[in-house]
Amino acid sequence: MILKKTNAVLGLLSSIAVVVHMVYNCFSYFTFYYNPAQKLATSVPLMVLVCGHAICGMSSVFLLGDGTRLDLYPQKNRKTIIQRISAALIFPLLIVHLKTFEALKSCVESGIWIGFAILLLLQLLFYVIITVHTSVSFSKACITLGLLVDEKRVRLTDRIVWCVMTALLMVTSFAVVRGQLSMFLHI
Repeated sequence: MILKKTNAVLGLLSSIAVVVHMVYNCFSYFTFYYNPAQKLATSVPLMVLVCGHAICGMSSVFLLGDGTRLDLYPQKNRKTIIQRISAALIFPLLIVHLKTFEALKSCVESGIWIGFAILLLLQLLFYVIITVHTSVSFSKACITLGLLVDEKRVRLTDRIVWCVMTALLMVTSFAVVRGQLSMFLHI
């Protein structure tokens, strides 16, 4: 149970860190103000927390056999399936995310516009996957830590988190794509 609780704490802290990182990036792209130190201050803690969360999450799935029979109760396990699939998709998209700016620049310099468009779409997909994973996982972490026990409060928490994360997804997507189009296409 220590592993699951540690994972839940790291997941909640990762959720907060991802929100901070998204808000800072929105600010940067809306104002066209970039400070490498502030970017690192929002991204390094996020990376450390997410790596710890991923290690604990994978360890609990593989070592504890936690929920290995997801097919027994498909309706009840729908959130767990979404949670695990989204977690698996984060890593390949994270690699693209970390190199997006340089790749966009390279595509523009080479005139590879289809590559530019694909990178923008992959970036948006990454944002959606992060939003889905965070939204599905937040209340589950709270349940694991004993912070939510009432089913009504779980549903309310889910709705609030989905609304906040969806709004943040929309604003971040708009800010980043608009900013990158402005930088690279000189709009």
